[in-house]
Amino acid sequence: MTIRVLLADDQALLRSAFRVLVDSEPDMEVVGEASDGAEAVRLARAERADVVLMDIRMPGTDGLAATRLITADPALAHVRVVMLTTFEVDEYVVQSLRAGASGFLGKGSEPDELLNAIRVAAGGEALLSPAATKGLIARFLAHEGWAEDDGRDPARSERLGSLTGREREVLVQVAGGHSNDEIAERLEVSPLTVKTHVNRAMAKLGARDRAQLVVIAYESGLVRPRAE
Repeated sequence: MTIRVLLADDQALLRSAFRVLVDSEPDMEVVGEASDGAEAVRLARAERADVVLMDIRMPGTDGLAATRLITADPALAHVRVVMLTTFEVDEYVVQSLRAGASGFLGKGSEPDELLNAIRVAAGGEALLSPAATKGLIARFLAHEGWAEDDGRDPARSERLGSLTGREREVLVQVAGGHSNDEIAERLEVSPLTVKTHVNRAMAKLGARDRAQLVVIAYESGLVRPRAE
């Protein structure tokens, strides 16, 4: 299956470079280019994109706002967004994940990294490892000044009530940066059972991928951030 890629960046020269790179691969093709977030959302619908390479900073509707619009649209549930930026700072990473992006990539990344990111996102996986995601979120939320009762999202805390006890256990382990195999060993179950619990937790919490589960675990207060 060919991966349909949409390029969203306000720099035409950069879009051209990305197009040449993506179109050189036999398993992917560029189906559209957008110079701002609003156009990206429109083309994601019109061109049935699988993956959007989204610049985080664009005039008008920026990449974060566009990502929120895409991930909130049930008709675009299959679309995965990879955020691109020259500003590789923790705050942008966390904001991207909160907006529903499946990953985050610096514009200075190597071509092979970009192509791999597209394939990983198209496969429904998160581009950041759970451990890396956990560390970024823990640092950022700690810097936001979370106190004992601060920073908790009541709506997400309430949604945790839909999880079974085992699903909550697995969610805590996912937020701890552990792989399915590691969680299986810790909980003395099979990796397939862990995968089933992860998938059910994602469905109940409306998470698009594993990285989103980490965000929810922190924002709901299930897991508390610690400053390093």
